[in-house]
Amino acid sequence: MTAVTQEAGAPFGAAPPPADAAGDAAIVTSGLTKRFRGGQIAVDTLDLAVPRGSVFGFLGPNGSGKTTTIRMLLGLVAPTTGEYSVLGLPPAHALPRVGALVEGPAFYPYLSGTANLMRFDAADPTAVRGTAGRRVADALERVGLSAAAGKRYRNYSLGMRQRLAIAAALTQPRELLILDEPTNGLDPQGTREVRTLVKEIAADGTTVFVSSHLLAEVEQMCTHAAIMRTGRLVAQGTIASLSSGLVTRVRVETPDVADAARVLGTLGLSDVRPSDGAVTAELGGHAPEAVNAALVGEGVAVRGLAVVRPSLEDVFVGLTGEGFDVDG
Repeated sequence: MTAVTQEAGAPFGAAPPPADAAGDAAIVTSGLTKRFRGGQIAVDTLDLAVPRGSVFGFLGPNGSGKTTTIRMLLGLVAPTTGEYSVLGLPPAHALPRVGALVEGPAFYPYLSGTANLMRFDAADPTAVRGTAGRRVADALERVGLSAAAGKRYRNYSLGMRQRLAIAAALTQPRELLILDEPTNGLDPQGTREVRTLVKEIAADGTTVFVSSHLLAEVEQMCTHAAIMRTGRLVAQGTIASLSSGLVTRVRVETPDVADAARVLGTLGLSDVRPSDGAVTAELGGHAPEAVNAALVGEGVAVRGLAVVRPSLEDVFVGLTGEGFDVDG
């Protein structure tokens, strides 16, 4: 793990690669801090652990420190203080095993997908020139763009452009893929394309680190997540564990709201909340089917009954008392 004790501007990653003390973690940070000139703290004592093989969602509102953290992990920005490692190595030694998409793709509009990737590959000093054609073709196939390989970039859809950017990060074997807002600005179809691609890449054994401000999207895509707020980490863990401490509720749709509320109270459900055409309550240890049977047994007309589990938005609001953009 790289130790950082000097102010920003000093060289980093010059030491020999240490033994992998991170175990099964792809990214580890301890007290990682970035303070800009003027005193602004963009990232404040970040302690992060990203398991290998995970699809890890890095969540937070715009301006919460996500991109600054990614830039530090990639060696593009020098941290002020703290310790960090990527794949058990300082960033400078790990970079050949890391693919990244930061702040959107940039390609030549008049060149084809293949021609663009060949130029990206030619700029990589670690790439073997004799295998460039095969590796580019393989990367395009992996992201589902083989049929559009000869098409000019300016004619690509937004989803295709994002997939081409990911292909550029995959022209060489990668153990870790870092994506900064990969679905930003995409329509629903493009978002689905990128989501599916991320899952396929992870299934092949690559750890994927996805920064996003879209909670609902990360909830569908990721196995683990961390939540940032104003530069600080407020929670991290598996998607399931993040919401495990929150209450699961039951929602009953019925024209008999008053009677339904009475029955739920009699059953011992707490925090019963009647509304127009529905009643919700904390489910606790009650079985949903038993609740439904009791309602019907008391003559309540049940139009629908659903178990409402906490979402990542609920987790964030519960931790911070604030919401942020969950739909983009």
